[in-house]
Amino acid sequence: MAATVVNGHQPPPDKDHTAIAAQPRPATGSRSGASRATGDRAVGGRATGAARAARASGSATKSDAVKGEVATTGGSGRRSEAARLAVLNATDDLLVEVGFEGLTIEGIAAAAGVAKQTIYRWWKSKVDILFDNLVLDAATGLAWPAETPADPADLRAYLHRFAAFLGAAPAGKVLQALLGHAQLDARTAELLHDGFLDALRARDVAHTRACLGGATGEYGADEAAVLLDALLAPLYHRALVLRRPLDPAFVDALLDQHLPG
Repeated sequence: MAATVVNGHQPPPDKDHTAIAAQPRPATGSRSGASRATGDRAVGGRATGAARAARASGSATKSDAVKGEVATTGGSGRRSEAARLAVLNATDDLLVEVGFEGLTIEGIAAAAGVAKQTIYRWWKSKVDILFDNLVLDAATGLAWPAETPADPADLRAYLHRFAAFLGAAPAGKVLQALLGHAQLDARTAELLHDGFLDALRARDVAHTRACLGGATGEYGADEAAVLLDALLAPLYHRALVLRRPLDPAFVDALLDQHLPG
């Protein structure tokens, strides 16, 4: 998840996902690339306690973050990185525990150990916090297995990665929650599509085409888009409608049905 950085510099996420993270979108909270995109999450999922401790190496614990909610470097109002990370971590943890409806700014503030007013200085709503979590986690959780995929095996590996992200990872629960809320809220729909989903699809269509011979003209962009829809739609249906696990056997059966050879 990478949003606009204030008073700092954001190193790009993995090259494959740069276009997604860089898409213009309504301003939400900012975060630095060094924050949670260092491979400390399994398939875009929740960071382990050890990983979170490593993030704060030599800097701040959660209680330290409370003491320094707003850093005063150079007299500016730069937010405390440790407090910001505490909010991001608390939000996706609470989403898994209490669901979207049960998630509140008050609850996030209490879990993160920061003042509610601090959160509102950084984000407009819980949707914006969740969106920032999604973009940052997807930069690693939805990365393709190869920087320049060119083989059907790369497509198979990516679909398994996508299924694990959507169906099991806490970051996937964030995506599910935002997709559901987007059906009722126009701002969430715009944020999700303009800031994430449209670029994700464009990247995945291009890579799907490359995996199936698009570079030699054997597979067109329209064909790749149709195939990608045929592969991803059952995953979304199974996760969002049927509420059933996206197990590897199901993904393999889906791939065997649609991929040539």
